[in-house]
Amino acid sequence: MTGRLAGKTALITGSDSGIGQATAIEFGREGADVVVHYLHDHDGANRTRDQVEAAGRRAVVIQGDITDERQVESMFDEAVAEFGTLDILMNDAGVDASGIPVADLDTETWDRAIRTNVYGAFFCSRRFVRHRRDAGGGGKIINVTSIHQEVARAGGADYDASKGAMLEFAKSLALEVAPMRMNVNNIGPGMVLTPFNQKAIDDPQYLEEQVQSIPWKRAAEPREIGRLAVFLASDEADYVTGSTYFMDGGLMQNQGQGA
Repeated sequence: MTGRLAGKTALITGSDSGIGQATAIEFGREGADVVVHYLHDHDGANRTRDQVEAAGRRAVVIQGDITDERQVESMFDEAVAEFGTLDILMNDAGVDASGIPVADLDTETWDRAIRTNVYGAFFCSRRFVRHRRDAGGGGKIINVTSIHQEVARAGGADYDASKGAMLEFAKSLALEVAPMRMNVNNIGPGMVLTPFNQKAIDDPQYLEEQVQSIPWKRAAEPREIGRLAVFLASDEADYVTGSTYFMDGGLMQNQGQGA
């Protein structure tokens, strides 16, 4: 590791598993202290903390519901009390598509996707911006969106709409915070071997079928997304803002082919 995040502190929502967990570990290996956030999986969050600490960095585990702005405020209060400051926010926590057509989609299911994926990122980003403004500026916000911020699916209206909203939210926020030298960017993964794709992890035949539409003919490992997040969180990305970095093995290009 190169120590690209040495001296930095990051808060990563949903870092008890999947992309968030892998990113927390990569951040720790690159020299950052990490706030490990979780909603339900306390054991997973502890595993993340243990691996960050094994890399020689500090980590604290904080539970909270990002759909509740009061809990978000409390989470940030606890994080700042522990580390003194926060330099990086990664909005990773989210829920997947319901698979339900719009005609059959109940309001509660719709609200769950919007409140988690959109309101959660809004509540966390708002508090982070206020914190960095008080600290004199700077800072990095990284949102984990999806190729589905642009590529729609039948049965994915709740998820796809939420990720599309995150796209425009990031672009607007990037303009607002540019004068304080803060960067806001998205990572848009394709298929990644996380609990969102547990069936593919458990069934090699199913996985082989699913990756046939991906030019690279494989899914991504969570660590690969984490390495991209390291770049976006580092000083090397100081002039990068308002952008989405897709990491999908060419899947979006492949979707554009055909009749």
